[in-house]
Amino acid sequence: MADFRTEVFQNEFLSDGATDVHAIVTVTSSGAGTAATSSGGIAELVIIDTSGSMSGPNMDAAKYAAQVAVDQIADGTWFAVIGGSHVANRAFPYPNAPVAIVQMEPGAREEAKRAISYMRPSGGTAMSTWLRLADAIFAEVPQVAQKHAILLTDGRNESEPRGELSSAISAVTGHFQCDARGVGSSWEVAELREIATALLGTVDLIRNPADIAADFKALVNESMSKGVADAELRVWAPQGAQVLFVRRVAPTVEDLTARRTEVNALTGAYPTGAWGDESRDYHVAVRVASKPVGSEQLAARVQIAVGGDVLASGLVKARWSDDSSLTARINPEVAHYTGQAELASVIQEGLAAKASGDEATATVKLGRAVQLAAETGNEEATSRLRRVVEIDDEEQGTVRLKRNTDKLDEMALDTASTKTTRVRR
Repeated sequence: MADFRTEVFQNEFLSDGATDVHAIVTVTSSGAGTAATSSGGIAELVIIDTSGSMSGPNMDAAKYAAQVAVDQIADGTWFAVIGGSHVANRAFPYPNAPVAIVQMEPGAREEAKRAISYMRPSGGTAMSTWLRLADAIFAEVPQVAQKHAILLTDGRNESEPRGELSSAISAVTGHFQCDARGVGSSWEVAELREIATALLGTVDLIRNPADIAADFKALVNESMSKGVADAELRVWAPQGAQVLFVRRVAPTVEDLTARRTEVNALTGAYPTGAWGDESRDYHVAVRVASKPVGSEQLAARVQIAVGGDVLASGLVKARWSDDSSLTARINPEVAHYTGQAELASVIQEGLAAKASGDEATATVKLGRAVQLAAETGNEEATSRLRRVVEIDDEEQGTVRLKRNTDKLDEMALDTASTKTTRVRR
């Protein structure tokens, strides 16, 4: 059984009349074991774009990467391979096989690698069919608690009606997790981000086809290391209080507010997906009724639950004071992650404005991004921003848009926008 613990970081002192309470809750898991030994086992799917645009180095590299991924899947794991174009096809088990998914063992591993070698590029791109087939395959093993997929594409979702992908994402949300990867510069970051966000995964750019294999290897190894199939963050707030938002803020920014499900009248649950031995930070904001100076109140109870059992809990408090030396303090963890969340937002907004030709808005947004990256010590974001803008003054956020920027640099900035730096403690 994994051991979870929580730590709460906040300034619990509120000024007279104040109502909003903010806290960073760090959740740490240890002794999670491995996915192969987790309750209910694990199922792993590899989804490869086989549309016509993948012809050449991309297809060769993707097939090799899929074979590498298969080599990393632990014996006993349920697995299958999907080839996706304007339709989705099961590459392994073979389409004429009596079963849609099998357990990994040496013979299945070699036959899957052989099946992958037969994959050929043709047709268009309709990712909704890929996700729906993945969902149908996962449904063949209802006893499996942990279900994970890797999806790779090099193009836009151009072979189906607008809205079909979003509909499919909505239909499969909560059924499995998915990490999405794009190779080259012809795919749409927003499309893969929509998939990864809904399915509690990550999105990233692979610049060079030769790097796909290393990325796939890392993703499968990480999946195999997660011994807790699913955990939920529960937030209790007192009668009359309002949970303003719940966000994961490290290692990436993800707003979970709209994913709330009711545990009871005062408690909501937010999905966090599978866990290995790791630590994540969550920003919880609650609005309570103001109380007289000198009053104290429990503003929230934040818990981590697995299989309905609460394994760790942390308390978020509120104390009203007329001492400005106490109420004016900005908790460093809250300040840091508030800046990191805004950083992700302004990068995406700035790049969208630049793409639409609105250079004035792009300059303002990306200038603010430079300022926030400097304030929060996110040197990686600053480095990526320098490829898109000329920085005149980091502190003031004064920048000039670069001309003729490499599209891959813009995509790298976009995909990495939600990656955060941990606060130094």
